[in-house]
Amino acid sequence: MTEKEYRQSRFERPPGSTEILLVRHGESRAARAGQPFPLVDGQGDPELAPDGKRQAIRVGLRLAHLAIDAVYVTKLRRTAETAAPLCEHLGLMPTLEPDLHEVHLGDWEGGLLRMKAHENDPIFQQMLLLERWDVVPGAEPGQAFQERVMRGIRNIARANPDRLVAAFVHGGVIGKVLATITESRPFAFNGADNGSISNIVVDSERIVLRRFNDTGHLGRETSGSQLPT
Repeated sequence: MTEKEYRQSRFERPPGSTEILLVRHGESRAARAGQPFPLVDGQGDPELAPDGKRQAIRVGLRLAHLAIDAVYVTKLRRTAETAAPLCEHLGLMPTLEPDLHEVHLGDWEGGLLRMKAHENDPIFQQMLLLERWDVVPGAEPGQAFQERVMRGIRNIARANPDRLVAAFVHGGVIGKVLATITESRPFAFNGADNGSISNIVVDSERIVLRRFNDTGHLGRETSGSQLPT
C-alpha cells in the first residue's frame, strides 16, 4: 500500500483576484540648481536619464514573456517612458491610472527634494525620523496619499479580475502600498530601486505581498535610492 504524501503547496492566485506587478520607473535625469524639472499639476516631471532608458529596456525584456493583460502608467512621463519597451513587446497601449502618481512634495517639488537630501537639510532629516512626507512644507498629507494610492490599486483590480497586469509607478507609491498592506512602518518599503519589480495579489478580501524590489534583470544598475522621485 502506497503511503499518502503531503507535499508543500504552491501559491495560487485566488479566483477573481488580480496580480499586479509594481514596476518603479527607471532613473530620471539629475536635478540641477537653477534648472527645476518641468511641472505637471505642480509635480516634477523629469524625463528618464540614459541609465533609466537602459533600465526600461531591461524591464521590458524581463517581462516580455509573461501573459500580461494590461499596462498602467501615471501622468508623469518617467513611468510611460519606462513602460514603452514592454508595451512594444506586448503590442499593448498603456492605460493611465490617475490615482497612482507620486506623493506631492509641496515646496520641494521640481527636484528640490534631492538637493535637500544631499545637503542633509534638517527638515529632510526630520522627515526620515518621523517617516512622514508631509513634514515637507506644503506636501500631500499622509492619510490623503494613502487613500489615493490604495484607491488606485483597487481601481486596477476591479477592472482586471483573473488577470496579470503591470503598473509602472513611483518609489513613494510602492512604499506606501506595501507598508499599508503589511501594516509596516510608513517608510519600511521606501527603498525600491529604479527599474525594480514588486508584486501583489489583490482580491476582495485582502492584498498579499508576493515580492519586493526584484532587480535580477538590472545587473549592477541598482541605485538603492530611498527618494520618492
